[in-house]
Amino acid sequence: MHGTGVSGGIAIGRAQLASHALLEVAHYSIPANKIRNEKSRFDRAIKSVSKELKNLKKQITSDIPEAEFEVFVNLHRMILEDSTVSEAPKNIIESMGCNAEWALKVQLDHLLEQFSKIENTYLRQREADVRQVAERILKALLGRPGDSPTKNIEENTIIVAHDLSPTDVVLFKQHKFAGFITDLGGATSHTTIVARSLNIPSVVALHQARTLIRENEIIIVDGTAGLIIVDPDEVILSEYEVLQKQWLLGQQKLKRLRRNRATTIDGADIELNANIELPEDVASAKENGATGVGLFRTEFLFLNRGDLPSEDEQFEAYRQVVRNMKSSCITIRTFDLGADKQPEGYTRVAPNPALGQRAIRLCLAEPQLFHQQLRAILRASNYGKIRILIPMLSNVHEIDQALHLIAEAKESLDIGGIAYDRKIEIGGMIEVPAAALSIKAFLKKLDFISIGTNDLIQYTLAIDRTDDAVAHLYDPMHPAILHLLSHIISAANRANKSVAVCGEIAGDPLITRLLLGMGLRTFSMHPAHLLTVKQKILTSDLREATAITKKILRAQHPDRIEYLVRKLNAKF
Repeated sequence: MHGTGVSGGIAIGRAQLASHALLEVAHYSIPANKIRNEKSRFDRAIKSVSKELKNLKKQITSDIPEAEFEVFVNLHRMILEDSTVSEAPKNIIESMGCNAEWALKVQLDHLLEQFSKIENTYLRQREADVRQVAERILKALLGRPGDSPTKNIEENTIIVAHDLSPTDVVLFKQHKFAGFITDLGGATSHTTIVARSLNIPSVVALHQARTLIRENEIIIVDGTAGLIIVDPDEVILSEYEVLQKQWLLGQQKLKRLRRNRATTIDGADIELNANIELPEDVASAKENGATGVGLFRTEFLFLNRGDLPSEDEQFEAYRQVVRNMKSSCITIRTFDLGADKQPEGYTRVAPNPALGQRAIRLCLAEPQLFHQQLRAILRASNYGKIRILIPMLSNVHEIDQALHLIAEAKESLDIGGIAYDRKIEIGGMIEVPAAALSIKAFLKKLDFISIGTNDLIQYTLAIDRTDDAVAHLYDPMHPAILHLLSHIISAANRANKSVAVCGEIAGDPLITRLLLGMGLRTFSMHPAHLLTVKQKILTSDLREATAITKKILRAQHPDRIEYLVRKLNAKF
C-alpha cells in the first residue's frame, strides 16, 4: 500500500487497530421528563473533557516538544468551548428527544458536512481536530474518559487508525512501539507535524488501511518510501529486517558527523542550515550540526490560536532563537500566511488559495500586521545576526514596497530610541517562475536570495502536489525545473550575492551533488536531513559534479536525466 511518508525509517511489527469510537454510537429515545437530565449528562461530559485537556500536559515527559503540544491542546480546548460543540447537541437532545451520544453524532455529521465544502486546505484539515474533540466527549459519555489507542501498546506494535489525534501521537513517546499508519493525514495536519518532530516512522494518507488490515497482522512500514507491506512472506520480511538493521546502524554512524565541517573532497566548504517552525526546534538543529537557521517559518506563531501574537511575543520568540543559536546567522522569513495557513480573524475562502492573497501580498494588504512583525524582528537583531527574508515575491514593485515598509519600521524604532542592527540584510524567496525569470532585477535590490523549490516546482509544472490524482507528476528533475534552478544560482553567483535552496530538495541526498554542480554552496533543510546531506557532501568532488551536471542540463529526456543522476551519485 502506498501513502505519504511522514517520518523516515523502517518499522516492523504487528498491527493494533485503533477503534473509531463514533462508528459505535447507539440511538435511543429519551422521555420528555428525562430530557433535562440527559442535557446535564452532556454538560458533565464537556466538563470532564475540559479537565482532561487541562491535565493532559502533566502526562507528558520532558523529551516531548512542549510548545507544539500546547498548541494542539489549546486548539482542542477552543473547539470544546465553541457553542457548535458544547451547546448545539443539547438543542438536538431537546428537539429530537434522543440520547446525548446520538445528538453529538448528528451535530458532528453536520459540522463535517460544512468542512467538506471548504476549499482551503488548512481549514479543511482542521476537520480532524473537531472529530477528535467529539470522540473525547463521546468517550466521557460512555464512561471511558481519556481512553486512548496508545494504551497497552506492546513493543513492536504498529498502530493502524483511521486518524490519530496529536495528543495520541505525543503519548507514543512513553511507549515502546514500532510506528503508526493512518488513512487520513496531510502535509499540514497536526499529527504529521508532531510525528516529524518526534522522528516516529510513519505513513499517512493510506485511505483504506484501517479497513483492509486485520488485528495482529505483521506489517512493514517504510516511512522513507511511504510504503506499507502487509503480511509479507519470509523472503520480504528477512530482507526488510536486514534493511532495518542497516538503517539503524547508518543513523548511529551519521551522528558521528555532527561536529565535522561540511567540506567536499576538493576542499570546498558548504553551509548547512536548518529550517525551523518554532523556537523549540533549535535543539534539533543544533543536535544535527546545523551551522545556522536558513529558514524560520514565523507563520506558525500565528496559527492555532484565538488571537494574534503581539509584537513583544514575537520579539521574545525571535530573540530566543538568536540566543540559543549563539553566534550563528538566523534567517527569519516574514509570515507566509494565506493559502493553507490562515490565522483566526483572517480566514478567507478563495477560489484557488495557493494563487491568492498570501505571503507578501497579504503583508502589503495588512501593513499594520506586517509593521508589527518587522519591528519585532528588528528589535531581536540587536541580540545577534539576523536576516529578513520576504516570501513569494513576483515583481520588483513588491520589493520596493517591502523595503519602504522596513524603512518605516526602522524609523519608528529610531523615534523610540530602540536599538537594532542598522545593516540588517534583506532577502527574497524565489518561488514563483516570474521571480526566477526576473532574477537579475531582483538581485540589484536584495542582499541575498533563497529558492523555495516546493512552490517553484508546483507553480512551474502547474501541479497541485496535495492532489493524489496528479501528485506523481510533481518532478524536481523536470528539465524546466533544473534549468530554472541553474539560472537562479548562476545569476546570484555572478552578482556575488548569497543564494540558498530551502525547499524539500535541499534535504534530498540524491539531488545534493546536482545542486553542488550548479554552483550552490548553501543548503537549508529539516534538521533530520542535515547529517545525511553532510555525508553526501563529504564524499563529493566539485569538479566531477560540475562536469556531470553540465551534461544533465543539456539532456531533455527523463530517462537520460535519470541515468546521468545515477551516474553522478555512483561517483566517488
